[in-house]
Amino acid sequence: MATSPTISDLPLVSRSSGNSRRSQGLLTDISSLFLSHAVCTRSFMRPNAAKAFIRVWKVIEVCLQILAQGKRVTQRELFYMLLCDSPDYFSCQLQVNKTIQDVVALLRCSRYSLGIMASSRGVVVGRLKLQEPGKDPVDCSGCGSSGFGISGDLDLVDGLIMTTDARYILLVEKHAVFQRLAEDRIFNQIPSIIITAKGYPDIATRMLLHKLSRAFPDLPVLALVDWNPAGLAILCTFKYGSLGMGLEAYRYACNVKWLGLRGDDLPFIPEEALLPLKPRDFQVAKSLTSSKTIQDEFRQELEIMLQSGKRAEIEALYIHGYDFLSKYLANKIVKGGYI
Repeated sequence: MATSPTISDLPLVSRSSGNSRRSQGLLTDISSLFLSHAVCTRSFMRPNAAKAFIRVWKVIEVCLQILAQGKRVTQRELFYMLLCDSPDYFSCQLQVNKTIQDVVALLRCSRYSLGIMASSRGVVVGRLKLQEPGKDPVDCSGCGSSGFGISGDLDLVDGLIMTTDARYILLVEKHAVFQRLAEDRIFNQIPSIIITAKGYPDIATRMLLHKLSRAFPDLPVLALVDWNPAGLAILCTFKYGSLGMGLEAYRYACNVKWLGLRGDDLPFIPEEALLPLKPRDFQVAKSLTSSKTIQDEFRQELEIMLQSGKRAEIEALYIHGYDFLSKYLANKIVKGGYI
């Protein structure tokens, strides 16, 4: 209605790598990624940014409705709500995911506080008992090779009562390897809790791992990932957080050590099982190399990968028999073979 209407730009905390910093652990070994104060903007007056500007307000509008009803939704459910309500502005899940990150960067809050629930893929098995308030405890050692599913309700994860007699936490990249270790009940041979997010980690799995590392600070968190840039990227996401999560990155970081696979494990793997790096591997490696967050030992391993042009997967160890993986892990843990 104004004679000269003005629409303010939206100042978002910039999620670019140039705006990222690494907080060094002082009283603890935990370091995490965080964003400093540089901002970018979403403008209604720029043609290429106008839709992105409107998407932010559309997501805020739906989140307000969700919170008013006391409900929570997954990002996928939110996509369909927005697709039906505003099809001119939302056509794919990626647009919704990026807009959620914009809202988090605008309001300086967590997505969970917006009523957006994590969709968890993670499972846990081993010497751990979990108890929700008012319910019977669950013994994760009796959950079989499928493990115990980690809830996407972060309030529920945060409220879990946990007890353990484990001495280690094993973080496993792949679900198939997790199942092998659970089936072999390696947690009896190596008193441990075994966790996997089935690839790149979701928020709920990271939160449970963070909670375990805080509740049991004497238990080292040891990661078993493929020897390739993607495996290292998964490890670093658990260790430092994810820049893509903006202001939430630091909330779930924990001190993860790299157990394997590493360059010194290659003698166990036949030459035929060493596969060439893919174009995607080089893209991930470039991103990791440009990052100021990863420690020198990790950077050296990455350089060895790139020089060799090869990658190795955990399953290649099965050439020595299906029980070799347990022996390999026990030997490395006893010798302190992690960085």
